Amino acid sequence: MKGTSMGVAILAMIVMAQLMVHPSEAISCNDVTSNLTPCLPYLRSGGTPTPACCAGAKKLLGATRTQADRRTACKCAKTAAPQLKVRPDMASSLPGKCGISTNIPVNPNVNCNT
Repeated sequence: MKGTSMGVAILAMIVMAQLMVHPSEAISCNDVTSNLTPCLPYLRSGGTPTPACCAGAKKLLGATRTQADRRTACKCAKTAAPQLKVRPDMASSLPGKCGISTNIPVNPNVNCNT
C-alpha cells in the first residue's frame, strides 16, 4: 500500500508538471516536491485542494513537456508518495479537482519508462 500511494502521488505530480515550465528547463525532484507541497493535506486526507495546490500542480504539469521530464517527475513521485503517506485515490482525483486535463494515467502501477 505504501508503494501504491507514493506512485499515485508521483503520477499526479507528473500530470500537473506538463503545463507551465519552458521546454528548455529540466525538471528535478525538488521541482516536483516544491510544486506539490501545498497539495499534501489534500493528498493525505482529501477534501478540497487549495488554490496554492492547484497552482503548483499546474506549474508542475507545465514543467513536464518532454518525455524525459515526465519520466523524471514520475520516478520522483513514485519514490516520495509512500514516504509522504499519499492516498492513491486522492492523487488520481487531483487533476480533475484542479481542472487540469491530461492523458497521463495517475496510477501507482504505471511504468515511468514508457
